[in-house]
Amino acid sequence: MPTRTPTHRNHGTLPSPGCPRLAAGRPARRSVALVDMPAAAEIIGTSARHVRRLVFERRIPYVKVGHYVRFDLDELDQWIDEHRVPEVRCTHPRRR
Repeated sequence: MPTRTPTHRNHGTLPSPGCPRLAAGRPARRSVALVDMPAAAEIIGTSARHVRRLVFERRIPYVKVGHYVRFDLDELDQWIDEHRVPEVRCTHPRRR
């Protein structure tokens, strides 16, 4: 009995990776650097427990890989920039 090759919708053959029909519906893949919770805590200068609380409260962007929590370095940098508090200079002299 001959083996059947899988087919792609009415094409009769498998699509090539550069098939425009497949690429049109999904975004282009990008290389993502993911770090674990202790590394993310070190990057933002807090404890791993604090990062766990931020994840629980959904106050920090994260990615679930199975049951693991990982952090995209680009999103983590963006999150840090968004939470940066601007410097305020006092314009009046101090009282003595």
